[in-house]
Parts: sequence; C-alpha cells; structure tokens
Amino acid sequence: MTALRRAAHEWGSTEAERELPLPCDRLVPDAAKVLHRAVAVQAPPAAVFRWLCQLKVAPYSYDLIDNFGRRSPRALTPGAERLERGQRVMTIFRLEEFERDRHITIVRPGLAVTYATLPGRLLMRIRSRRSRRLLPYLDLVMARRQLLTLKRLAERG
Repeated sequence: MTALRRAAHEWGSTEAERELPLPCDRLVPDAAKVLHRAVAVQAPPAAVFRWLCQLKVAPYSYDLIDNFGRRSPRALTPGAERLERGQRVMTIFRLEEFERDRHITIVRPGLAVTYATLPGRLLMRIRSRRSRRLLPYLDLVMARRQLLTLKRLAERG
C-alpha cells in the first residue's frame, strides 16, 4: 500500500485502534469501504465528547464548503450535549446511538460513522456500502480538518 493510500484509509490510527470493535461495525457489517482516522488529544474523554456533541450544531471542517460559509462555533452551545437518537447531525446524518463520554455514531443510508473517545485519543471510523475510489481521499481532507479542530477546541479547556 502506498503512503498516500495508507494515509487516505488509516490516517493517524494505530493497528490496535483499527481492530477495536465500534458501533458502526455492527450497523454496516457488509461495508465495501472502511476508513480510519485518529488524533492524539490532550484533554479528558468527557471534554472531547462534549465537543463531539457540537456536531449537531456544525461540522467543524471547512466551513465554506460544508457549513454554508458560517463559522462553526468556537464556544460550546448550551443544550448541544442533550443527545437523542434520531437527531440531525451535520445536516445530512442522523444520530443512531451514543454512550456519554465514549462515542457517538451517526448514519445515513449505506453509511455509518463512529467517533470514539479514548484516554488521549479521538477515533473516527467510517463504514460505507459503496466503494467509491475518491471517497478515502476526499474524506481525509475534510475529516482531518474536523478532527484537528475538535482536538484544538477540547484541549483549550
């Protein structure tokens, strides 16, 4: 596997993290494409999780592209931590399940994404029934920005 291909499929993740069972595995067991993203975070899982709740409010990636040009909030939105199954997340996803301070899992048809918090780590796994060649590369650009933004905000305190 080339370095670019590896980065597009496994950016920042360790082999052990790629082996961890996550809720998205159960939701799309027949995935044609599985992507892993991870970043080190110097903040407790509860702080990281609270920023994951903000995905209900904004995508925290490239706002010009995926937030209609509006800046994703840099302060926590009161009430965003109140999660309920079925809520909209980042406009195009639905919250499928969550475990406070541990993970949120979002879905849309044929696609499931789990964001998981571990001590010192934020993991993201995407499972898709479609095998689109450009998906890993395009998603890497967006997901990398998102995870690094959430990391920075959680570490800020």
